[in-house]
Amino acid sequence: MTSTYRDSGRAGPENEEEFVDILKEKRCSSDLCHALRTFSPSPYKGGPTCTAADLPRAVLESQYLRYVVEEIATETGASLEEVREEACGILDEMSQSLQMGFIRLLAYILTKVLKRLFTGVHVNIEGLNALQQAVQECPVILLPNHRSYVDFLVISYILFTYDIPVPVIASGLPLAGMKMFGEMFRRSGAFYIRRAIGSDKLYWAVLSEYVRTIVKTGFAPLEFYVEGLRSRTLKSLVPKLGMMHMVLEPYFKGEVYDIKLVPISISYDRVLEESLLAHELLGVPKPKESTAGLLKASKVLQNNYGNMHVNFGCPMSVRELCRGKINHCQYNLTPRDLPQKPSAEAQACVSSLAHLMVRIQEEGSLVGPWSLMACLLLQAPTTVLTEEGLPWHQLTEKTLWLRKLALDFGARLNWPGQVPDPDVMSSAVALHHSIVRREAGRVYLVQEEEEEELERKRPINPEEDVIKTAVAVLMMAAYRNQSLHIFVRPALLATAIHVAKTAQRDELFAFFCFLRDVFSNEFIFVPGKSSQDFEEACVLLTKCGAIHISEQEVTVSVAGMEVLSFLQALLQPFLDSYQVMFRYLCEDGVHVFAEKQLLPAVRNLATKLILSGELHTYEALSSDMQKNVVSALRRLEALTKLKASEQNEYRVNKAAVRRINDMFCGKIPPQMLQTTPDAKL
Repeated sequence: MTSTYRDSGRAGPENEEEFVDILKEKRCSSDLCHALRTFSPSPYKGGPTCTAADLPRAVLESQYLRYVVEEIATETGASLEEVREEACGILDEMSQSLQMGFIRLLAYILTKVLKRLFTGVHVNIEGLNALQQAVQECPVILLPNHRSYVDFLVISYILFTYDIPVPVIASGLPLAGMKMFGEMFRRSGAFYIRRAIGSDKLYWAVLSEYVRTIVKTGFAPLEFYVEGLRSRTLKSLVPKLGMMHMVLEPYFKGEVYDIKLVPISISYDRVLEESLLAHELLGVPKPKESTAGLLKASKVLQNNYGNMHVNFGCPMSVRELCRGKINHCQYNLTPRDLPQKPSAEAQACVSSLAHLMVRIQEEGSLVGPWSLMACLLLQAPTTVLTEEGLPWHQLTEKTLWLRKLALDFGARLNWPGQVPDPDVMSSAVALHHSIVRREAGRVYLVQEEEEEELERKRPINPEEDVIKTAVAVLMMAAYRNQSLHIFVRPALLATAIHVAKTAQRDELFAFFCFLRDVFSNEFIFVPGKSSQDFEEACVLLTKCGAIHISEQEVTVSVAGMEVLSFLQALLQPFLDSYQVMFRYLCEDGVHVFAEKQLLPAVRNLATKLILSGELHTYEALSSDMQKNVVSALRRLEALTKLKASEQNEYRVNKAAVRRINDMFCGKIPPQMLQTTPDAKL
């Protein structure tokens, strides 16, 4: 943020002038002229020219794949021709066939679609200029976050607009099955990867060699989602490391001098799939990607989704990032073309870089006023939002307070500086009319109207009423999640202060680390950086005057109670939801369970607790939250996956779960869990 914004309490993108609305000019010009414009990108200067047709040939002829084919033939007793033919089939299914004509066709279609959907699509010119330079110097990996299906081709569209080589894009195989569109995407640069590869040795070999060949030849920038999947909660996901290792391996092996990583932050005022995502979290199956489904979804073109911001981060040198972390000698001892199991230090380096990229994506995202308002609305009792309504003046006053706090914490806010504050907040509520409505000076939660209820065929039962409310709550929570990265570290410290009831710095640090570990599937923490995260939390809370820090103590100021109360309440839904899972796992009949049985069972328990008034957060119904608790408990060795099980079955260590729950409540200091044999951390 510039000092002007900080001092005035106004907010906006850093150097608002650097963000340009690429749709502004296109609203006054021909879409066809844009699609047919001269496209003259500056190519990569460091490698041989390579066509899309050359890539599969290079993969099949590589010494690496030949070695793996021979190895598999020996292991399985199949002939070399049979294994090689299977490899050819995998490549045919996988390969992209980038063609300029289809890029132009998509540019024409996307111009029309984006103009209908969004008020503006804003990109940062400084980031694009840096990218334009980077693609000429070394292989480039584009790493956007993934929040909407719109993400898929928007990067290609922007690069086409600014004469930068369009990328090849790692995509899920189901997209290939979409009639007409699957082939169109393939010819626009998409290469398709199966979602469940498992231990298929040949598939892994073909995929990794295909990716490495793209990187080694500098064929085109390579784009993939480091989070692996589209986030259903609009919150960053823990990165997947397989693809990251594949793109970095040519550097580890010395096949390229350097690689540039470009984190890209895509931010939406409103997401197209908001209702679909909430229903998925409540157990409604995700619709299969199909052409028919895409055409049915065309009704979204009738709605307004506000602005979209695409922030291209500074290209980061892998050579610099890995300095002192990778010993290249181990790669020199084995021929480059032979398979090598990554060393522990390589795995740690890849994990660290992947987490760092997601953190930079978070820091580069722009947070709008609605996200701040959602943070506050979710701290009001649900009955107030559904029945009485929250006073508008109370919400707006608190939002302006929160805006100042967010700026103090270093947030990048998308808050129009030239528009009066009341108008900004009114527009935000109007844009999200599917979640809230403003009526007679109050704000109410909008609940979905079911056809059966409208037709008065039958009364709605209490459980259905809970689900209806949960849809709206989870939609709102998704927008709150867009700003959680700003507050999460101070919020962990605020929670530690609230729960541990101590001023001792070392005890607060221990509790902070415990919470950080438990929630490491909910929020992004770079491995091995717990001390830095704690220091950041201390600095930010000191900066806003909430706490005073000495060498041994952390004391709360009188003025800091409002800040700490807000931050602690921000994490409360996560604490409550985890404790619902702990409660279920500690029930008498639960010893071994399958994940498929667990999620509906926990959802039923949460529904009962909500109806009884014992539980106040509807987020406990979210399947993503429940899966994150399972991951955390496995990491803490409170759950053990049964090896012989085909249905993801787990055994519960009830003593360990109880101790973790007691720590959540502050009954046991964090050090105790580490010294107890049956609840080892």
